[in-house]
Amino acid sequence: MTTAKTPGHGPLTGVRVVELAGIGPGPFAAMLLADLGADVVRVDRPGGPGLAIDPAYDVTNRNKRSVVVDLKAPDGPDRVLDLAARADVLVEGYRPGVAERLGVGPEPCHARNPALVYGRMTGWGQDGPLADRAGHDIAYIAPTGTLGMIGRPDEPPAVPANLLGDYAGGSLYLVVGVLAALHHARATGTGQVVDAAIVDGVSHLATMIHGMLAAGGWQDRRGANLLDGGCPYYGTYETADGRYMAVGALEPQFYEEFLALLGIEDQAAARKDVTRWGELREQVAARFKTRTRDEWTAVFDGTDACVAPVLSLREAPHHPHLAARGTFTDHGGITQPAPAPRFSTTPTSVRTGPARPGADTADVARDWDVPGLVPSSRNPQ
Repeated sequence: MTTAKTPGHGPLTGVRVVELAGIGPGPFAAMLLADLGADVVRVDRPGGPGLAIDPAYDVTNRNKRSVVVDLKAPDGPDRVLDLAARADVLVEGYRPGVAERLGVGPEPCHARNPALVYGRMTGWGQDGPLADRAGHDIAYIAPTGTLGMIGRPDEPPAVPANLLGDYAGGSLYLVVGVLAALHHARATGTGQVVDAAIVDGVSHLATMIHGMLAAGGWQDRRGANLLDGGCPYYGTYETADGRYMAVGALEPQFYEEFLALLGIEDQAAARKDVTRWGELREQVAARFKTRTRDEWTAVFDGTDACVAPVLSLREAPHHPHLAARGTFTDHGGITQPAPAPRFSTTPTSVRTGPARPGADTADVARDWDVPGLVPSSRNPQ
């Protein structure tokens, strides 16, 4: 028996989202909403945002539509307010006060649409001593304590690309907040402002660690703990061909299987003996250096030793498990992660490639009943 599918493109089918174009976490959050089925209209500015890549390859703009509005033009704010009046959600990533100065802040938007969820994405948040300061991912995660957790104890903290701040602590928290506020708005008819700050989200991600720290189960330094590379059976090791294997054999039964397959069963007692961790690490490292990454992958294949090969971005889509699940997909000649998570009744997909700035103006003007978006209708002769 097959599960009936709901018509549409995901569980957010019918939800309208206005995205005021920016870079980083705001566009990714809007992409996630679009992946989930929302009708996301990206309001691009003339000339495009800073740090922009070729729009044809900016897959964070997939499943969206784009219009171009010059917010500094006399009628620019009105065009955005017209969209906000017909939307469920608006997402912006300006510094605090900028949207207000442009005439598209929460107050005029809510005057037009009291049920609107107004999502604000920043690094520092809407208030506080640093709220008006510029920054990027690495500067936001540094004061939270999370950056200082990552890396070897004898080296500078490792930079986790911009995944931890921009996307985990930023985009995902904005989406959670927007969806929660949307639920409230639909129940009460009252919208609200969602203040999603990367410093808040990244700090929140470390909740369990703070609990362990308070209990005395976590040392406040890098490379000294169970989950930060300090433990020899939770970390990465170089192989004979200069590649790496990842080990996460924490539980006793997984640890025993790991040692057996690695061929160092005599180290069973070292699991809980921190004084032997140095010796254990040396033996594990020496063993991994005897074979290539692919050879070790074959050794651990089909086992519960919790060992996996460290793959590159180009290798990842070809991993047998990821390929079988369709974790990556090809659309328009670009290999990219497929929408996540998955839904049994309202499946999602990559419906369209990256939205080209302004390419959808006429369609959005018609579908959202905002004729003023079309230049010819603004100045009738």
